[in-house]
Amino acid sequence: MGDQDEVSETGAGALTIPSLRWEEPPEGPVLVLLDQRRLPAEEAELVCTDVPALVQAIRTLAVRGAPLLGIAGAYGVALAAARGFDVEEAVGALAQARPTAVNLGYGVRRAAAAYRAAAAEGGAPAGAAAALAEARAVHTEDIEASTRMAQHGLALLGELLPGGGHRILTHCNTGALVSGGEGTALAVALAAHRSGELRRLWVDETRPLLQGARLTAYEAARAGMAYTVLSDGAAGSLFAGGEVDAVLIGADRIAADGSVANKVGSYPLAVLARYHHVPFVVVAPTSTVDLETEEGADIEVEQRPGQEVTEFSLPFVQRPGAEAGTGIPVAPLGAQAYNPAFDVTPPELVTAIVTEAGVVSPVTRDGLTEVCSTSRWSKSRSGNGMMAE
Repeated sequence: MGDQDEVSETGAGALTIPSLRWEEPPEGPVLVLLDQRRLPAEEAELVCTDVPALVQAIRTLAVRGAPLLGIAGAYGVALAAARGFDVEEAVGALAQARPTAVNLGYGVRRAAAAYRAAAAEGGAPAGAAAALAEARAVHTEDIEASTRMAQHGLALLGELLPGGGHRILTHCNTGALVSGGEGTALAVALAAHRSGELRRLWVDETRPLLQGARLTAYEAARAGMAYTVLSDGAAGSLFAGGEVDAVLIGADRIAADGSVANKVGSYPLAVLARYHHVPFVVVAPTSTVDLETEEGADIEVEQRPGQEVTEFSLPFVQRPGAEAGTGIPVAPLGAQAYNPAFDVTPPELVTAIVTEAGVVSPVTRDGLTEVCSTSRWSKSRSGNGMMAE
């Protein structure tokens, strides 16, 4: 497997390593990832020289987050093409690396379609150049989408919560670590912070892999946001105490009926928000809307290894006596674990879906279809459509 690590210790300043970048050293093109498994202790780069290394990085969450997975998938196709590997084999491996994240397949299909069209006319070198150009287009479009989502989301908060002083609860991680730009839901919170309208960011720890405590808090601290980390089970007491003005989350897949698959723990927040009359807002690019999946029950929910629940994982421990990949048991030996990566929130519990093309509220099938039809993401550069093969 072609990968290697280049590590630099983090300091107190802002994040200096992008989540993902394409490089072309003399020995051949590579995809360089910020290894999110090591955060917040250190910023480490994972250099992928082939698709198996990238697939492993995706499955182990070294690279994660719906929009960024789409970008990574597109660059993965370009990497296979540039290095002369079997592109069709790479397409299959990448598209299946994480089944719930629709953006991954979207990015893979766009780069693959560009490769096939160009290779049919100009051979493999032309196909490789076209795949890379398409990956870069996906990357650029995500940066632009992030900016527009932040603008739309901030305007929506102003309508829902006039007067500012927002206390926002978020779940999992939705900032620059999941995007080519500043993210999805966290980009909205960051826009509120910059405009002086954010009073407090409540950060769910997000068990079992702690993407909130490790990653969202990490980004919030570097942005100078006022934030507080809480255990997932403490969210109910925040609502009961009147301490939450809005919930902002991202999404990994949105079905045609508006059902939202997001990090497990999102659905309970939606129920709490509805009971306490608090807006529950989903922020995601239209590339995350899967119009071919009719309803929430049709979304395939990824089941992850049970040891993520029964152990505290130590993937990069470097203290004496500890081995990488081992964990501290927190349940009896042989305990069974239920570990879905995502849950699905029905559309009737979602106040609004914020996309780069506008806001859908109320959340309806017709509303989603309309907003997707006006988005740049709705058509690939090959013209084959949003979910084109």
